[in-house]
Amino acid sequence: MDPSTRLETFPIGTIAPEGWLMNQLRSQAQGLTGHLEEIWSDVGPESAWRGGKGEDWERGPYYLDGLIPLAFTLSAPALIVKAKVWVKAILDSQTSDGFFGPASNVDWWPRMVAAKALTQYFDATGDTSVLDFLERYFAYQRSVIDSRPLRDWGQARAAENVQTIQWLARRRPGADYSDVAAKLLKQSLDWESYLTRDLITEPAQEFNHFTHVVNVAMSFRHFVAQAELGQQSAGERFAAALAQLDAFHGLATGMFSGDEWLAGNAPEHGVELCAVVEFLHSLAEGFRVFRRPEWLDRLESVAYNMLAAHLSADLRTHQYHQQINQIACTIDRRNWTYSSDNANIFGLEPHFGCCTANLHQGWPKLVRSLWFWQGNRLIAATIAPNTLTTTIAGVPVKIQVVTDYPFAASVRYRVTAERSVDFALWLRLPGWSDSAAIQTSFQLDPVLKPGFACWERTWRDGDEIEIDLPFVPRVLTRPRGAVAIALGPLLLAYTPGEIWSRLPETPGFGDFEVRARSSWNFGIQTSNISQLEPIYQPVSDPPFQAQATGRQVSAPIRVPVVARILPEWTAAGGSASPVPIELTSRWPEHQIDLVPYGCTRIRIAEFPELLSTTKNPTSEQTHA
Repeated sequence: MDPSTRLETFPIGTIAPEGWLMNQLRSQAQGLTGHLEEIWSDVGPESAWRGGKGEDWERGPYYLDGLIPLAFTLSAPALIVKAKVWVKAILDSQTSDGFFGPASNVDWWPRMVAAKALTQYFDATGDTSVLDFLERYFAYQRSVIDSRPLRDWGQARAAENVQTIQWLARRRPGADYSDVAAKLLKQSLDWESYLTRDLITEPAQEFNHFTHVVNVAMSFRHFVAQAELGQQSAGERFAAALAQLDAFHGLATGMFSGDEWLAGNAPEHGVELCAVVEFLHSLAEGFRVFRRPEWLDRLESVAYNMLAAHLSADLRTHQYHQQINQIACTIDRRNWTYSSDNANIFGLEPHFGCCTANLHQGWPKLVRSLWFWQGNRLIAATIAPNTLTTTIAGVPVKIQVVTDYPFAASVRYRVTAERSVDFALWLRLPGWSDSAAIQTSFQLDPVLKPGFACWERTWRDGDEIEIDLPFVPRVLTRPRGAVAIALGPLLLAYTPGEIWSRLPETPGFGDFEVRARSSWNFGIQTSNISQLEPIYQPVSDPPFQAQATGRQVSAPIRVPVVARILPEWTAAGGSASPVPIELTSRWPEHQIDLVPYGCTRIRIAEFPELLSTTKNPTSEQTHA
């Protein structure tokens, strides 16, 4: 790969979240991330990563990898203090030969995560002791990697180690450990063959590292690492792997299934939260290196739908597994590839604790994907409210992104500069929009490139660009005759309302079962979907919530659709049974509201399609 085509990320703290995104991060700081050390011993003071005798594998590093970007993005003093305790302990643990971490566990894998977390710390603080530490560690790896090769999880996730080597080389050009990187990739599992040619085409029946959904989500960074070692066709392999997963395990959100193991494309199967946050990071890295804007469309869809829905609206609890059609979050035996009965309740540690440790990176790293840069070019990538603060040719520049996106269609970019300055500005045009309207405060039309509107000019204080991306509901055809409805980057869902019940004697913020408040088993009519007008409401704090009370639904967006109850569509073992093919119903028409998927915890998002109806719904038949 030509390094001149690679994009760079901005230092942590350069991009300041605003609006709903700031509220989301503040909720995370006030919720699980900010209080996890006090309520969960695995990342508490006794962690072996902090010098204690507690957990000594991946959970401490996972937690730190999200805590650091959250703390420094928010400039939150209490969280920064917590992060520095971890960082100091890890730096102090390095021995004279360069190895580091708990002596009780010498596995390569958790050190890959710890090293990645340290890169976040450097990107936030500029502390060069991190660079020195990593150089000593990679020199140690060079001396022993042949005699102590990767195995197990480290072998499946070797790219994590390789990417940190490549990160170091970009910040310290003399730190050349490309020989170590090449050996690590050679010892890795053969993700290229598996994902592009040998992928399982149905739900997995037994464990192996190739079908473990989190490994798959991380495996895309294998192609990124290959590209940075000069393999020219790595981007095509990345795209081919996505296409294969879409074909056999793809979901309407742009994610692929995996209720621990790859699980097909049925909406009653689950997705693990660890896989969601890792796939988001993979997509951002894929765009950074391969510059394919369609991967940003997918990133937004996974973040604004699945990541949002995997956490309670207040970010105090989470699910291990999430379903596209999710009619109950209860202790039950579901038809999943591998799970315990509590895997989809909301709580502190449902099923395994890996997600409890790893969920924290999701939203803070999304902030890092809002902007990239290359030379004098600024690239507005993922869309959300924020302000970028940087310096170009010695001139301090701010670009404020004023928007409620993904809950609104308008995005305004406002430039603040101390004096006139030349640079190129690329603003993203999502792939789902074919009719963006662009207005500027200056007289220069953009150059349109795939996925972007681009200007290269002298910018002045007060310059503005407004892009309107009309939100037109569209039908997504799903397997077995089902349909889903999308609006901009959002998948829409029907929620029958939610009843939350705290389980007794549960730790932290509590464990909860969630049940439907009313009927969920509707088929919908889609013949006039594109003519429907979304109804917008102010974005609440927290943003990803919908409240259904009686006939009223409160959510940032509502789209009313015609629906009928399908009595034959019933529950099966705590899940909705497969979407029925029978499309007739003797029940009367109703008008139901579809709302953003990420605002729901009980929902239907893949529906049977009603091919005909007898009359229009009346207000008396409206059902929420």
